[in-house]
Amino acid sequence: MSQALTSPPAARASCTADIAVPTSDDSERFKVLGRQIVVSGKWLRVARIFDEIWLAFPPIENPAGFVQAVRDTGVRADIFTFAQHIPDVQPRFNTEFVDWDNVAAAPSSNFNQWWESLPQESRKNTRRAQKKGITVRLATFDDELIAGIKQIYDETPLRQGRKFWHYGKDHATIKRENSSYVDRSEFIGAYFEGRLIGFIKMVYVGNTSRIMQILSMNRHFDKNPANALITAAMEACAKRSVDYFIYGQYVYGTKANSSITEFKRRNGFVQILLPRYHVPLTPLGRVALATGLHRGLAGSIPEPVYNFLLDTRSAIYDRLLPRSKSEQTAKGGVGSSE
Repeated sequence: MSQALTSPPAARASCTADIAVPTSDDSERFKVLGRQIVVSGKWLRVARIFDEIWLAFPPIENPAGFVQAVRDTGVRADIFTFAQHIPDVQPRFNTEFVDWDNVAAAPSSNFNQWWESLPQESRKNTRRAQKKGITVRLATFDDELIAGIKQIYDETPLRQGRKFWHYGKDHATIKRENSSYVDRSEFIGAYFEGRLIGFIKMVYVGNTSRIMQILSMNRHFDKNPANALITAAMEACAKRSVDYFIYGQYVYGTKANSSITEFKRRNGFVQILLPRYHVPLTPLGRVALATGLHRGLAGSIPEPVYNFLLDTRSAIYDRLLPRSKSEQTAKGGVGSSE
């Protein structure tokens, strides 16, 4: 049964929060009841739990009190938003504004059951990777791994039709960025002739494991390293009896049909919808929620228009940054970060 987003004065009075401290960008960060909150946006300021999907914290049980604690900080925010997470899929709170987050998830506690559920072509692709010389194994988070990741990052400045934001980063930056949640992470590498050509970073969160990054070299696209990595990751999840393996969103924006969504489907991932709650903190926030402006442009335009804009952007980047033959072959391939 869902719970109303209200609380008695006593519950509100018990909530305390730290003062908001501006950061170097246009966001603010502060703590409420032990959770770090980040506020971002320009004309519409949205407060949310920082790194919400990567945290092992229990869910918010008293959202009204939590929202009041956010208000008590005096932070400049128009909306506060929070979501439920797998396996908590049924709405538990009555709020005026609810959207649905979508995630790509696959049951992962039984490897054989997952493997047998895959289309024959997906199983063949994993076997092809092995026949073509791809080996996969757990990788230690050290300078050798970071050097290999840097080579993958620097292979091309363009991925999936847009500038690749990891391209050209130095060793220290890559090591720092990949060290997040390292105590709950596993790195699996895909190797060809002893050289790292792909990797996956997965973070264990409660009874789930989430892909933080999966990436491989375009020039080895024909060897199916992504299939080999997904299979190895599922084996790792099964050994830990993890209930669900999560691979980002199933659908991005309004683009219901894409190569990445198809890859996920062919590897046993399905779409699971999770309630996301939005609480207006100002009149502007209420207007934005009532009109759907909080979803931004990508969440509002029709899929054909969205696809046209993506294709146009890709064509512009192709003209400015011509692809090599191997990059053209791998266009639309797998490579993502959360």
